Amino acid sequence: RRLLARRPPAPKRLAILADPVFGPGSAFERLPGSRQEAEAIAALVPAGESLVALGADASRSLVLGDRLSAFRVLHFATHGVFDAERPALSGLALSSIDAAGKPEDGFLHLHDVYNLRLDADLVVLSGCRTALGREVRGEGLIGLTRGFLYAGASRVVASLWRVEDQATAALMTRFYRALWEEGLPPAAALRAAQLGMREQRRWRDPYYWAGFVLQGDWQ
Repeated sequence: RRLLARRPPAPKRLAILADPVFGPGSAFERLPGSRQEAEAIAALVPAGESLVALGADASRSLVLGDRLSAFRVLHFATHGVFDAERPALSGLALSSIDAAGKPEDGFLHLHDVYNLRLDADLVVLSGCRTALGREVRGEGLIGLTRGFLYAGASRVVASLWRVEDQATAALMTRFYRALWEEGLPPAAALRAAQLGMREQRRWRDPYYWAGFVLQGDWQ
């Protein structure tokens, strides 16, 4: 934690990957709410400080390159996959079709995450069950959150269960407004967003907002 506190901040504020596209026969479907979520969040940041990768641009190759190391906040709005028996096979579903319509490997595996080199203060995994992991003797909890923390993120916001698309978009928009417009630290911003959701009749049930937790540095 002390080493992370001493590193210089990344030069740009926000990178978003959302609404990836999937080929015929894929186990994944597009998430229309994830594009809405991405556009609402991106509107809070000057264009010169953000990278917004939607559709085919939300690719595994983008993540594996070095561009994301320039951003302080990384936001992934897509399907999360948790394999309880083989946690190393857990990951994030990114675009399996490139901009030319050709198939490509779009699954970001946990081992890919461990090999990243990030300078992010915050990574948000806005998908289903992205906070889960498996307890391995001698290793601890193995999952996506640990992978991103190992890769250099100071903290990770992720989910404990299967989340609802539209509710998550609303929650995340509230979260970033609290973070950037109100100046709250990430843990307090998440709490404020969840309390705000609870006050809305449509989203009052905790299922819609309580699944997201923050792991890592709570300061």
